[in-house]
Amino acid sequence: MLRPNVLILMTDQQSADAMSCVSGREHLYTPHLDALSERSVMFRRAYSPNPLCAPARASLFTGRYPHEIGLQTNDTPDEPDRFPCLGTYFRDAGYDTAYFGKWHFPIPYADTAKHGFDTIADADRSNGADLITPGLACSFLEAPRDRPFFLVASFNNPHNICEWARGTRELPDGPVGTPPPTDRCPPRRSNHAPTENEASAIELARRAYQAQPMFPVGDFGESDWREFLWGYYRMIESVDAKIGQVIDALKASGEFDRTVVLFLSDHGDCQGAHGWNQKTVFYEESARVPFILKAPGIDPGYSNALVNFGVDTLPTLAELTGIELPPGLPGRSVADDARGKDRESPAYVVGQNCFAQGAEIDGKKFLANGRMVRTSRYKYCVYSVGPQYESLYDLNEDPGETRNLAGETAYRNVLNQHRADLADFARLNEDHTAQEILGRMASIEST
Repeated sequence: MLRPNVLILMTDQQSADAMSCVSGREHLYTPHLDALSERSVMFRRAYSPNPLCAPARASLFTGRYPHEIGLQTNDTPDEPDRFPCLGTYFRDAGYDTAYFGKWHFPIPYADTAKHGFDTIADADRSNGADLITPGLACSFLEAPRDRPFFLVASFNNPHNICEWARGTRELPDGPVGTPPPTDRCPPRRSNHAPTENEASAIELARRAYQAQPMFPVGDFGESDWREFLWGYYRMIESVDAKIGQVIDALKASGEFDRTVVLFLSDHGDCQGAHGWNQKTVFYEESARVPFILKAPGIDPGYSNALVNFGVDTLPTLAELTGIELPPGLPGRSVADDARGKDRESPAYVVGQNCFAQGAEIDGKKFLANGRMVRTSRYKYCVYSVGPQYESLYDLNEDPGETRNLAGETAYRNVLNQHRADLADFARLNEDHTAQEILGRMASIEST
């Protein structure tokens, strides 16, 4: 009996709430993702391992945390092929492996021996990838074969919102039209204002980033932000249509029912939340992503299990397909969470980031490392830059993260528990940066 096929559908810079099955259809309509979600389990607490393209993708395709890979920015790590790639695991298990679309992964896309995708085309194109990806993926699905396939269709949009923010309307992945009058554009997000008692690293990063032409939204007014959201939603609708083409080809092949389909995005976009566009930050709009899983024998529904897609995807797909993985991988399969079975869920997931794209502040290049701990109710963040090093949010009471509770006496025990969770993670996973940041906090506390 053949193992199930696997299809990963991946977008770039799509927040978890940026689908009409989540947000409603007033300003955004994604019929193909909505239809897929009706056949799938939607994980509502899935987070990026690092809300930036290269480290998130490297984590996804190796099953390792960014700090293990040595990659927290869009640079290339010292040992890009230190860990086996997801494609290699499935190729070695007898799968017909293919990858089409945006790459942004440290191993050169032409080096099939190292990444394991035997069929790969134009993967060095980031901008413009969406113009060719559907056709390539559909042709692959239409081809006859006598073994299961493992296919990644990686789309660039809605990443074109970065160009939009810079004033570019000739978008590399195709036009989205001209915004209507402001009063017909989506309203600014309700959490547009900076957070009360915001962590210093976030305030400094906003200043540093927006001092550069690449991040010009510091001068945006209400109409700019509303047009920004309108454009972002149109880009999502555009990529939804292309995803629909791939799903239709899968159905036409007769393989839909015996294919594991996973839809996710590498990170989100802040969309003006807290006066911020782009990603990198740990705010929900940036760090929380869609994670929609359809698999044979799994009923559709929802899961509140905490997921770090970087380390959890590989073991999940391995369990669903029956392939073997080596011991020592840090993630966990969420297959039983999707099945609704009782399995001890993790008490927390950890995210990582590094602000390295900013301008100078007071004559010095701005750089800050951070760690996020997400538990069932709270989110804790700590950074290497102060004087306000920490943030703590009650996501049940304050889902927009408008009030930082880290300095409030009533939440002292909660704060200490999350510090302990991060210390536990750092010890188990040899995250020396996290240990250094926590050590600095302990030193501050003792003085």
